[in-house]
Amino acid sequence: MIEVIKDFDKAKFVTHAGKFHADEVFGTILLEKIYGDIKLIRLPEVDGYNLEGKIVYDIGGGEFDHHQIGGNGERPSGIRYAAFGLLWKELGIRYLKDLNVDCAEDCFKMFDKHFVQFIDAGDNGQIPFENIDIKLETLSDVIEGFNPNWNEDIDADVKFMKAIEIARTIFDNKIESVISKCSAKVYVEKAIEESKDGIIILDRFMPYQEFVLESNNPKAKDILYAVFKSNRGGYNVKAIPKTLGSFENRKKMPQEWAGLRNEDLQKVTGVATATFCHNAGFICVAKTFDDAIKLAKIAVESNK
Repeated sequence: MIEVIKDFDKAKFVTHAGKFHADEVFGTILLEKIYGDIKLIRLPEVDGYNLEGKIVYDIGGGEFDHHQIGGNGERPSGIRYAAFGLLWKELGIRYLKDLNVDCAEDCFKMFDKHFVQFIDAGDNGQIPFENIDIKLETLSDVIEGFNPNWNEDIDADVKFMKAIEIARTIFDNKIESVISKCSAKVYVEKAIEESKDGIIILDRFMPYQEFVLESNNPKAKDILYAVFKSNRGGYNVKAIPKTLGSFENRKKMPQEWAGLRNEDLQKVTGVATATFCHNAGFICVAKTFDDAIKLAKIAVESNK
């Protein structure tokens, strides 16, 4: 439980007062995961206070602050650490091991890459907004939106706790998602090893793209399509993107398939149960597994 208090002597955790941001909000939630009950005080400054025995973050220039000259380091990606990232770097593995996560190291890196870095980048002004005419609302903006409005007479600590409630749900959901995703890695690596002719076959849908793109198995770089059972029925043939999140693929479906359905697609492919090919050529569907494999093989061989 997190409690924001006004008594400095009773507080064990210290962060800054005034406008709050996503990095210390999510950092506070991580501290709650590690330490349980959190008695937190938010101070304008910490000069003159005896901070011995207290965990201080996003203020004070210590190991969990990034506002001093030179900050407090950056990742190989170039994203500088903010308070959330500094706390995750120090406590993330401990938290995951407390959860008895088998793949703690993989989850630690993925959570930082997929979540913490974006929060840190937002706090450090490293998210580009050039040539955009609309106001992009990031997760950090949503959390900061809980600060008191200019014409609202309310204690900022009360609004801080409202932000905590929302952010805690987001944090928990993201952790669960990352742990689930990492658990798929062993199955995807096995499928990579068993892949043939540029096609990886999965028993069912699972997160696979990132593992294919980052695998050390030399066979991974030759994989063009993944085949797996669709949750809409039938089987998907999906192109592997060039990079994670990219709309460019290693190889699209043949252009003559694009946008076709059912009989039209069956006629041009010669595959009896083909039902759909996306106009952008990144996914194709057949009713049976064997026909999905046929589509994948035809796509691999096309335009060679």
